[in-house]
Amino acid sequence: MDKIKMTTPIVEMDGDEMTRILWQMIKDNLLLPYIDLNTEYYDLGLAYREETNDQVTIDSANATKKYKVAVKCATITPNADRVKEYSLKEMWKSPNGTIRAILDGTVFRAPIVVKGIDPCVKNWKKPITIARHAYGDVYKGTEMKIPGAGKVELVYTAEDGTEIRELIHNFKGAGITQGMHNLNDSIESFARSCFNYALDIKQDLWFSTKDTISKKYDHTFKDIFQEIFEAEYEDKFKEAGITYFYTLIDDAVARVMKSEGGYIWACKNYDGDVMSDMISSAFGSLAMMTSVLVSPNGDFEYEAAHGTVQRHYYNHLKGQETSTNSVATIFAWTGALRKRGEFDGNSELMAFADKLEKATIDTIESGEMTKDLALITTIANPTVLNSEDFIKAIATRL
Repeated sequence: MDKIKMTTPIVEMDGDEMTRILWQMIKDNLLLPYIDLNTEYYDLGLAYREETNDQVTIDSANATKKYKVAVKCATITPNADRVKEYSLKEMWKSPNGTIRAILDGTVFRAPIVVKGIDPCVKNWKKPITIARHAYGDVYKGTEMKIPGAGKVELVYTAEDGTEIRELIHNFKGAGITQGMHNLNDSIESFARSCFNYALDIKQDLWFSTKDTISKKYDHTFKDIFQEIFEAEYEDKFKEAGITYFYTLIDDAVARVMKSEGGYIWACKNYDGDVMSDMISSAFGSLAMMTSVLVSPNGDFEYEAAHGTVQRHYYNHLKGQETSTNSVATIFAWTGALRKRGEFDGNSELMAFADKLEKATIDTIESGEMTKDLALITTIANPTVLNSEDFIKAIATRL
């Protein structure tokens, strides 16, 4: 067959450890035989980030703004151990955080639903996508231990020197306090990313805060979402046949547990952090969780929701066989290829992405899978495949 042509490149961000090994296997076995793959390549492996003083991460994010679509391999965010292991000059920032800041994007995470890998919540039939506002709140909070009796206040000093003060608490003894913030611009970008993504995948959007208790902080989130929806998206949602729904966070949790899924649930930073882990665990495996960063300008960066699978990589270096689940990384590629095809009017590329996803799911549903899935599947007598053989089994079906 003639290879599928691509007119515009995808930004390709290579990564680290076991996922870097899987990355090349996926390209060699599932993509390059069928697609005349057109990518602008950036090596986000830790060694090259070190060599370029992390400039490569910034360059890859700016390239995403230029070409609109990127696909990213999992990368190491160094801690003290990694600084020592890789002899780093400094503890480089999270690449995901850097890219997210440059694109001003929101992360959407959704499970890949497969027969035989059953959710813990029996009525969940469709994926639940978590949209997390990854800025501010407790993650940029300022904290203080209060040693003894005294007064703690919030103080805003305007540029002209005028002050607004609010009493937090009159302490009679030792305690703790915390100040946190958010930005209207950031909340507006979050709202537009959520509304745009809901229109993109044609699913209802839920948003939840605790505005009855937090009458200024959380209520501002609620108000901004509502104002933008009514001004810019209400007619588009009606036309698409989808709805926007606001409710309190505790009501949302109760509704989610009784729902069958099939919607986007937008959450503030902490709520999204917690709920995305709950959703991924309850649906079966973090290795079956997709992640896409969407900017309010309509830039898309696809990746797996999991990390670099460090333990498997060390086994791989020792020459030991690994059985590493590559599904979420495959779906990162299919998501990016489909979006590229959609932007370019390339129906062949979009159809290929659909077929590769179907081949991946059919492989698992036929009983051929990696060890992590074999441990939780309801399929009788599954065949456990190693990392490479699983990808080759998908290639056979493809």
